[in-house]
Amino acid sequence: MTTVAPDRTAELERKIDVLTEQVAFLAEEARSARIRRQRWEELQHDVMPIASEAMVVISDQLDDLDVNVTDLAGLLKRLVKAAPVLDRLLEQVEMYSELVGDLMPLTDVAAESAISRLAVMEDKGYFGFAKGAIRVADQVVTGFTEEDVEQLGDNVVLIMQTIKEMTQPEVMAALHRMIEAVQAQQTQLAAEPAEAPSLWQIFKQVRDPEIRRGMARGLNTLRAVSEAETESHTTSNQTKTPAGGN
Repeated sequence: MTTVAPDRTAELERKIDVLTEQVAFLAEEARSARIRRQRWEELQHDVMPIASEAMVVISDQLDDLDVNVTDLAGLLKRLVKAAPVLDRLLEQVEMYSELVGDLMPLTDVAAESAISRLAVMEDKGYFGFAKGAIRVADQVVTGFTEEDVEQLGDNVVLIMQTIKEMTQPEVMAALHRMIEAVQAQQTQLAAEPAEAPSLWQIFKQVRDPEIRRGMARGLNTLRAVSEAETESHTTSNQTKTPAGGN
């Protein structure tokens, strides 16, 4: 009778265990593959009707738009090529969205401040003044012709110089005194007699030093105006005379 050695028996048992593990692994893989195949078949069974209906709808829409497969393929190629650019654009849009989200509280504060400032300006009468200024500007525009505007443009330097001279402190003080004097004279008109003063009464007033000073100032002013007019007239004639003329 032949007896198997113990070490040979152990080797056979080890190989049998390994084979059993491999068979179990293959069985598990076969079961997983069967499950995946069943799920895929179920997915195909569920999706195919929807996909078929979608293809019909897309085909009808493409027929209405008169678009062929070649155009779609070209469009897909362009989209694939432009994918990096589109990705960068989307990143910029996201950055702008975040920036807008950060700036919104600031804009709300600015809007509230602007509204408050406008309310204060309205209370102070700025808007009413602006309306009045617009009405004045409309009257100026309708009251002047194109020729008047051209003449104004020709003399604008002289006008600005005149205004500059009039805004000098001594000139403004003199004008203020003249206005006060005219107002005082208007007040005294009611107290004057209806009969005109005689020459003797006028002569008596001329003896007043203040009257003589006023008359002297008036005469000096008239002399200065006359000299300025004469000089201006002479300069104008010299300008009109041709060079070398007799």
